Amino acid sequence: MFRAADRLRVVLNHLDPPTAHIVASSTSAQIASYSHPQSLRYTLDNDVLSPEQKLFYEENGFILIKNLVSEDDIARFRGEFERICKGEVHIPGLVVMRDVAIAKSEFVKDQKAVSKLQDFQEDPELFRYCSLPQILKYVEAFTGPNIMAMHTMLINKPPDAGKKTSRHPMHQDLHYFPFRPADKIVCSWTAMEKVDRRNGCLVVLPGTHKGTLKEHDYPDWEGGVNKMYHGIRDYDPQHLRVHLEMEKGDTVFFHPLLIHGSGMNSTQGFRKAISCHYASADCYYIDVKGTTQENIEKEVQEIAARKYAMEDSIKFQDAWAFRGRLVHGERTSL
Repeated sequence: MFRAADRLRVVLNHLDPPTAHIVASSTSAQIASYSHPQSLRYTLDNDVLSPEQKLFYEENGFILIKNLVSEDDIARFRGEFERICKGEVHIPGLVVMRDVAIAKSEFVKDQKAVSKLQDFQEDPELFRYCSLPQILKYVEAFTGPNIMAMHTMLINKPPDAGKKTSRHPMHQDLHYFPFRPADKIVCSWTAMEKVDRRNGCLVVLPGTHKGTLKEHDYPDWEGGVNKMYHGIRDYDPQHLRVHLEMEKGDTVFFHPLLIHGSGMNSTQGFRKAISCHYASADCYYIDVKGTTQENIEKEVQEIAARKYAMEDSIKFQDAWAFRGRLVHGERTSL
């Protein structure tokens, strides 16, 4: 028992200070119960995560891995982003989004006009992120060996001139996904530069991945809110919050039920991050009719119909099946 606690303290030295205190509160009883394989629900045994890292994810729903993506790779992603913003590269199916505050002001050229790239699965350069071996080896610890890349984003959070539109309301990613089981879905989110509270780092509510999917809708915010930025209608505002301050190349993996969001960017620069949601190829689609996900289904269907010039009868799951790409193993179901 003493040796397990010692190993736990060693792991704390490799975690960001804001997250370390959470693990430090783990009791000896928790460490003891964790030693039994049957107690694992959210992680798999593929010899990548240490026992302490598994404990951390099981209890909190996220794990931060330092310096996982190289500066060279990040420079390449940044270069491709700039080429897309300049119109030098045109990618089929790519969604180029602007912050609502920018959309309401004069058009700004190049990357200052773009707040997010979404669905870059047809861009070989950006999609390389989803296939990086050092990313996939961690993803496999959550999904198993058959891995689908389902949703891709490069976020360029803009400076916020007091309008607070660069905030992302507290939400659960599972709200957007019509596939299950949730425990076989994970997001990897990599900082492309230093990310802190000043430029709008991620904020997570540890342990909320153990709950259920909550009702989401657009928040009633002054200045408006960006398209598809749904937020949870009801959650405990007193719940412990952790601000994930990260260095360039640091990567956080988190569960799709983990409640999280991000603050406004109060700096003069743009905060960039790249991410991918992965799911086990063994996952299956569900019918969201009669559930809290009906509102997002309708919105996705409307967007997909315009994007692909199809009738509005396109199915929610079809929009996701079109995005999905096998990145490891075999495509068994999804």
